[in-house]
Amino acid sequence: MIEIKSIRKAFEGTKIIHDTSFTVQKGSIYGLLGSNGAGKTTLLKTISGVLKPDNGEILVDSQPVYENIPTKEKLFFIPDQPFFFSHYTLNQMARFYQNTYTRWNEEQYKSLIKEFRIDSHKKLHKFSKGVQRQAAFILALATEPEVLILDEPMDGLDPVVRKKVKSVLISEVANREMTIIISSHNLREVEDICDHVGILHQGEFILEKELDDLKSGIHKVQLAFKGEIPENLFSQLELLHSEARGSVSLCIVRGEEHQVRSIIQPYQPVIFDMLPLTLEEIFVYEMEDVGYAIQNIMD
Repeated sequence: MIEIKSIRKAFEGTKIIHDTSFTVQKGSIYGLLGSNGAGKTTLLKTISGVLKPDNGEILVDSQPVYENIPTKEKLFFIPDQPFFFSHYTLNQMARFYQNTYTRWNEEQYKSLIKEFRIDSHKKLHKFSKGVQRQAAFILALATEPEVLILDEPMDGLDPVVRKKVKSVLISEVANREMTIIISSHNLREVEDICDHVGILHQGEFILEKELDDLKSGIHKVQLAFKGEIPENLFSQLELLHSEARGSVSLCIVRGEEHQVRSIIQPYQPVIFDMLPLTLEEIFVYEMEDVGYAIQNIMD
């Protein structure tokens, strides 16, 4: 289990992370979301032990991460721009990690090379960005980490490879109870694999829930009435967004489904549909609720 307790981090007097606390359970996939500049990368680097928090602590299996080699051996962090030694081949990088991580699994390494069909004798700097990212996944998973921390991991990957990567990650979680923390702007990718999400805004969480609970607590509602919309209806709902399209009103409403229905049904609407929202839509309207200007994606 990963415990993040009251973390603060600032650079040159500018606060990036503010008293952030959350827990990631073993064997889960946690999606870290947020706007540009929200502090996601700083938080990931702090969790992985690259950066030292100014305040608070980060524990993996009750042990601190920063400057703790036995604990850091359990983690692998793939940044948004994977790093390789200049002019190294994949095999040469593999030998470096083999000498660094006692958990290195050579059989896993060879299996992943076949899976991703990468020439392990070719210098990594000659590969495309997408292939370099695949190489980073191969090296990371061959160390058999207990915790894998990913910053924009699908960037540069084509759809076929993305599907393959997701399949491998899910398999590792299922077979070894590996824990994953993933930050991505591609919310559809996050939605496919995550079981828990947190939305970071200006260094603080504005929302942190299991994905299923999050989806059950916010709805897109389509309404129409014979006459005017009842005057006090919207005041009884926790609205995140509403707009009229002719005689039909579209609303984003926070609350449990049965509560929303119990408020609306007595007004006898002629059209009343509760539609599912994607994680991307939920993210947009939660961010709008805190004043972050985003183009409406209700269409």
